[in-house]
This record gives sequence, structure tokens and C-alpha cells, in this order.
Amino acid sequence: MKIGIPKEVLAGETRVAVVPAMIAPLKKNKHEVFVEAGAGSVASFLDDEYQQAGATIVKNGVELYSSSEVVLKFQPPRLHPKAGKHELELMPEGATLICFMEPHVYPEAIRKLVERKITCFAMDYIPRITRAQSMEALGMIATVADCKSVIDSSALSEPL
Repeated sequence: MKIGIPKEVLAGETRVAVVPAMIAPLKKNKHEVFVEAGAGSVASFLDDEYQQAGATIVKNGVELYSSSEVVLKFQPPRLHPKAGKHELELMPEGATLICFMEPHVYPEAIRKLVERKITCFAMDYIPRITRAQSMEALGMIATVADCKSVIDSSALSEPL
């Protein structure tokens, strides 16, 4: 299976769906992993780190989307600024997308998913129950945000 990790197109987004440490588990079952050049740079993950982990770096989003059977991204799909097309229009018909979807905010994306016969696993709709805990992402993001807020506030406070 060909798995693609694109660079997020939303201005100000600093997260990336897959970090270099996650490449080896994806490749373990002989999947090919492609990462768009610069996808992790704003999260401080360099292309070299992805390559060393076994991913192939792809120069642009159009090439990445067109060659991926599964796309892992963070933000809901939207208009790709460089391609001038919606990210879902760049994906092959019948592909799979795993991301946060926010279907009530982006109903046009749901229509495009149906039109293009793209299967979508919406991370924001995975239930917060014990059986699904290993896949639940919202709680994990909240935990990281809590830790980060403590670190940031301690850096700003004056010593006792």
C-alpha cells in the first residue's frame, strides 16, 4: 500500500500527521511511505529524518496525492493553494483519507468524498471509549496541549 503524508495547507498549522518515528511501523508490513517535502519542517522534523526512517520524499503535493492510496493528514481537506484544486480532487478515486474531518464545518468536503468514492476515517469521530483508546486522538492532543501550557507558563514566570 502506498501511504502519503502531505504538508498541511492551512496557514499557521504547525502539526504533521506522522512523525519520523512512526515511519518504521508503517513500513513494517511492506507499505511504501511518501512524505511531501517540508511536511514536518514547522514541527521541527526535517526531510532527512523522514528519509533516514525509510520514507521517500516527494517534491510537491500534487505528486504525493496522485500516487497515494492512503493519505494521512491532520486538517480537513481544503483548496490546495499551489495546485488550485481541492485536496480531494488531487486524490485518486477510491483512495482512503485519515484525518480530522469536521463534517459540519466542511460539508463541501463530504460531498467531494462521496463524488470521488474516497473512504474517510474521521479522527474526530472515533469514540472516547476504552475499546477505541489506542486510536483516540482528541484526548492525546489535549494532554500534549496541557503539558505544553505548563512548560510555556513556567518559562514566562519569574523565579521565586
